[in-house]
Amino acid sequence: MMQAHPQSMLKAGFDKAQRLAQSGALREAAALLDGLILQAPQNADLYLSRARLAARLGDSAKRQSAIDNALRLRPTDPAILSEGIATYTALGAHDDVLGLLDRQIALDPKAIKPQADKALYLQRAGRFDASEALFRRLLKKHPNDAELYRMFAATHRFTKSDPLIGAMRRLAKHPKLPPAGRMHINFALAKAMEDTGQHGRVFHHLRPANAAQAALWPDDPAARAAEWSGTVAAQDGLTQLADAPGTKPGLIFVTGLPRSGTTLVEQIIASHSQVQAGGEMATALRCAYASFGAGAAMRPLATATRDELIRFTRQLEQLNRPSAAQDTPRLTDKSIMAFLIYGLLHATLPNARFIIVHRDPRDIAVSIYKNHFSTGTHRYATDLAAIAEVIKSFRRITAHWRDTLPDRLTEIRYEDLVSDPEAGSRALIDGAGLDWEDRCLDFHKSGGTVKTLSLHQVRQPIYQSSAAAWRRYEAELQPFFDAWGDTSWD
Repeated sequence: MMQAHPQSMLKAGFDKAQRLAQSGALREAAALLDGLILQAPQNADLYLSRARLAARLGDSAKRQSAIDNALRLRPTDPAILSEGIATYTALGAHDDVLGLLDRQIALDPKAIKPQADKALYLQRAGRFDASEALFRRLLKKHPNDAELYRMFAATHRFTKSDPLIGAMRRLAKHPKLPPAGRMHINFALAKAMEDTGQHGRVFHHLRPANAAQAALWPDDPAARAAEWSGTVAAQDGLTQLADAPGTKPGLIFVTGLPRSGTTLVEQIIASHSQVQAGGEMATALRCAYASFGAGAAMRPLATATRDELIRFTRQLEQLNRPSAAQDTPRLTDKSIMAFLIYGLLHATLPNARFIIVHRDPRDIAVSIYKNHFSTGTHRYATDLAAIAEVIKSFRRITAHWRDTLPDRLTEIRYEDLVSDPEAGSRALIDGAGLDWEDRCLDFHKSGGTVKTLSLHQVRQPIYQSSAAAWRRYEAELQPFFDAWGDTSWD
C-alpha cells in the first residue's frame, strides 16, 4: 500500500485546521496547526494561519511569536506584512508597526496608499510632526489627490499663509474632479476655513462636501427607523438571566452619538490600570443580529432559551478576544450602535457596565456635519434635518433604557465633564465599577493608538473650547432647528 506524500499530508492537515477554525473549534484548530509546524518549521503559511488564529483566541504572545516566524521566513510577503502590522498595532508597538509599514512602502515606493497608511498611523500614534512631514511630501508629489488633503487636515491646524489652502482651492475648481474628490477636498477646505477663523466660509464648503457624499452613499431614513425600533422592541420583556456567566474580560460599554465625546470618555476609563481600550469593536450588535435576527427581523428575545442566551455570550466573548490581547480584567467597547441592544447586554452580561454620553445636540449636529465618516457609515450625517431626527431617536431609546434597566447604567454630560474634569472623571470611574486612580486624570499621556476622528483631541488635556461652538453657525443650522422643533435641548 502506497503511503501519502508528506506534502499531501501537510495540506490535508492544514485544510482540516481551516475547517475547524471556520466551525468555531479554535483550540482544536490551534493544536493541529502547532503539530503541523513541528513537522514543517519552515512553512510560513502555517505560521501566518497560527498568528491569525491566536488573534481570535486573544493569545497575544502566541500571535507575536507566530507572525515573527512568518516574517523571518518571508519578510516581504504582503499578506504576512499586513498581519504583522495588525499584530503589533494591537500590542501598541509603534516602532515595530512603522518598521513593517516601511517594508510595505519599499515593495512599491511609488504607490500612494502604503505611504498614506504610514502617515495615518503616525497620526494615530500621536506623532503629529512626523505625520505632517510625510503628508506634505506626498502632497508635493501628488497635488491632485484630494483624499490626501482631507486625511492631512484631520490633525493639521492651518494658518492663513499655508500654501496648501491655495492648492486645495485650485483643486476644488478642477473641472474633471470626480464626486469623491469634491467630497474630500471640500471637507479639507472647511477645516482650513475654520482653523483660520473664516467661519462664514465653512458651510460654503461643507454643503458640496456633504452633497457629494450623499450622492455616493444615499441615506434611507425609513430603513434606519425600522431597524432601530424593531431591535429595541424585540427586547421587551427580557429579564436578567439567572447565574449568567458574563464575559472575560468584563465589558464597559461607552455609547453616545458620533462626536459626542465617547472617545474622550473611553480614554479616561482606559487609563485605569484594570482597563484596556477596545475602541469601536462593533462585535456586540453584529453578534446579536447573527444570533437572533437583524433589526426589524429580530425575534422576541423573551422567548430565547437559556442555552441560546449563553451561546450569545460565549460568541461575543470569542469575537472580542482579538481586542483583549492584554491580561486586564476589563475591556471598553465604544461601538456607537451598541446602545440598541442594552437590554440584551444587561440581561446576559452581569459583569458589564454601561456609560451613555450626552452632549448639546446643536454641537453634535455641527460636528457631525463637518466631518467625513468611513465609507457608507452614518449616512444621515450629510443632512442637518436627518441629524436632528437621529439625535431625537437616540435620546428616546436611551431614555427607555434609563426607565427599564435597574442598575449598572451611568449617564454623563460632555459639558459637565469638560467644565469639571476631576468630578466628571471620578463619576465615570465609579460608573465603570472601578476604584479611583489619579492616573485617570492623565489619560492624554497614554501612548496607545486612537482610531477615531477625535485622535488629536485625546492627546490633549480636557479643554472647553468645543462647548457651544454651534453659535458660530447659528444661521446655517436653521434646517436642523426646523427639524428639531420644540423638543428641549437637555
